[in-house]
Amino acid sequence: MPHILITNDDGIHAPGLRALVDALKDEATLTVVAPSRERSAAAQSLTLRQPIYMDQVAVNEYSIEGTPADAVILAFNAILKEKPDLVVSGINRGGNMGENIYYSGTVGAAMEGAINRVPSIAISVAYRGKEFDFKPAAQFARILIPLMLTEGLPPGILLNVNVPQAWNGSVRFTRQSSKITRNLLQPGTDPRGRKYFWLHEQQRIEDIEPDTDLAAIRDGAISITPLELDHTHAPSLEHLAHWTKLLESVVKP
Repeated sequence: MPHILITNDDGIHAPGLRALVDALKDEATLTVVAPSRERSAAAQSLTLRQPIYMDQVAVNEYSIEGTPADAVILAFNAILKEKPDLVVSGINRGGNMGENIYYSGTVGAAMEGAINRVPSIAISVAYRGKEFDFKPAAQFARILIPLMLTEGLPPGILLNVNVPQAWNGSVRFTRQSSKITRNLLQPGTDPRGRKYFWLHEQQRIEDIEPDTDLAAIRDGAISITPLELDHTHAPSLEHLAHWTKLLESVVKP
């Protein structure tokens, strides 16, 4: 049986994670290491200025007082005797598309897995309502994971999977959308007169680019976007090379 590490950013007791565990429990050996509470939008942040507490809450299940990336680091370095065959992060409550992948703790945990050279998946239900159904996404994970374990992924690549709640059965491999939301600030003043803001977002629905994650979700299809850890823009290395002499001529030791 393959060994799968499961984590998320919604917390160890989140319904999405529980649906994933239930779907995979007979398909693989599972270890769950996840934040003790919701850590949405934690990205790949780490806890550096306080200890990271850990509690075992069930057999092969560990609750972490830290971020999703913390959870993966502790799993690899303090809990597991050897690296798992796969890291699965999710199932997230809400989509992670476009610019949101940079903020997502769900994607951040999968990136931490990929950094450690373990094939990794981030999976989310792309829905904006109140009543989430995680079962279709969990069942899709049961189909995707064996294929991924058999076929493998290139080093430094992870899969970002978004499942529409009203899935029509189709699957698309997609590009990451450009900015798909606009930030909204709701101002207020506390009883002591200090100003504050609630940050939230409003989804943009105009100008959806074809072949992107958002276009797939709009059409009722599952979106699978391969993401690359290496952010280097290779063409710019050559384009900017002539700057070297200009900079060296100005900045002298």
